[in-house]
Amino acid sequence: MKIEVIDKEDTTVFNTLIDGLKQHKYEHMGPEETAPLSVIARDEDDNIIGGVSGRSIYRNFLIEVVWVSKETRGTGLGHQLMQQAEIEAKKRGCLMAQLDTLSFQAPVFYEKLGFKIVGTVPEFAGSPARYFMLKQY
Repeated sequence: MKIEVIDKEDTTVFNTLIDGLKQHKYEHMGPEETAPLSVIARDEDDNIIGGVSGRSIYRNFLIEVVWVSKETRGTGLGHQLMQQAEIEAKKRGCLMAQLDTLSFQAPVFYEKLGFKIVGTVPEFAGSPARYFMLKQY
């Protein structure tokens, strides 16, 4: 056996690890592929000004990123985007949504949308607290 440290992105290595993880998951849960799910908003010049992006798998909506431009924060756009993304996730049969966020980002925003904190990593020097959140439909 040889153990190696790689300090650059290597898609071949990453994809090999993902394929191995998928095989293990299939053995326990059966095959199911993820399906990307994004809901975005564009301004009058067709620039993206906000969006929610993630994937559905095994009846979960895994939210990977939520962002709204500085100019549109506080306008309700983030709420609208999240609502639409959740509607689409439910149409796919998702029974819950999950995400993680940092303390300076939006934990209160997500709580207002019905998400509950189910785990935390406390802040430490150079890193804010991290919250893992879940919403059951």
